[in-house]
Amino acid sequence: MTSSAPNATAATFTAVTGVLQTRRSCRGYLPDEVPKALIESIVRAAQWAPSWSNVQPWQVDVVSGEVRDRLTANFADESIERGPDVAFPRGYTGIYRDRRRTSGWQLYDALGITRGDRAASAAEASRNFEFFGAPHAAIVSTERALGEYGILDCGLFIQAFLTAAEAAGLGTIAQASVASRSPTLHEQLSIPSSRAVLCAIAFGYPDPSHPSARVRTERAPLDEVVRFH
Repeated sequence: MTSSAPNATAATFTAVTGVLQTRRSCRGYLPDEVPKALIESIVRAAQWAPSWSNVQPWQVDVVSGEVRDRLTANFADESIERGPDVAFPRGYTGIYRDRRRTSGWQLYDALGITRGDRAASAAEASRNFEFFGAPHAAIVSTERALGEYGILDCGLFIQAFLTAAEAAGLGTIAQASVASRSPTLHEQLSIPSSRAVLCAIAFGYPDPSHPSARVRTERAPLDEVVRFH
């Protein structure tokens, strides 16, 4: 048993690394709905994410079918109040701006959107509020009273959800943009005002023929993100 343990550990590390590396932000989905039992299994797996004092601050509202469609219709209504519960970054500078631009142009190149084509880029951005055609979306919220650490804990849950969904053969994309429609989400899904909407996770079976399926964003070299002391 002891001699086989290193091989078992290496195999597990390789499997987990493979899932993390192959996951991408999916922007094209097949219409097939995901069975409820599989969705429950993914949420159950994500619940093993750690949280401070095990408070597990995340709450998940999964929308599908008519409810999903009603949300997308309301998102498009310009007269409805907008604004995120948690303020978005004021801006991006330096290396963070560079990384953002690089990933954006990778996507636009795959979609055939040329620089300066504001109509096409706006149309693509609007697909955020259609969940990119995914049949399901998970709206993630946290208890406001838990502050930044509740948000951090939910970030761990979101990563666990994305990873578990990828391992199950699903496509996902975490969408902060949907949180800008938080008033609609609170009203339509009866999310209490004591909770802050953080993001949506659109998910479903990925469409391998969608042009965005070719996009693989870069990752920074280790010397940019880690210091050994």
